[in-house]
Amino acid sequence: MTATTQKTGTNLNSLHGIMTISAWGFVIVIASFLFLYLGYRLDQWLGTAPNFMLGLFFLAIVTTIGRLYREAWVRKEQK
Repeated sequence: MTATTQKTGTNLNSLHGIMTISAWGFVIVIASFLFLYLGYRLDQWLGTAPNFMLGLFFLAIVTTIGRLYREAWVRKEQK
């Protein structure tokens, strides 16, 4: 009975880790579009070329991927 409980607990832990890491895909997409839109609006307001739009877009990509990497590293160290 304990072997079954341990196996189920291990499967749930690995499933939780996979779901948490895969949720970062949605975070990357949402942050990218949000920052892209904010940069577009700033560019319209200030009359600049796509400077803010591209800058904020890359900022969103770099920060979210950095956070994903940090969380994956922490999860790897916990095992």
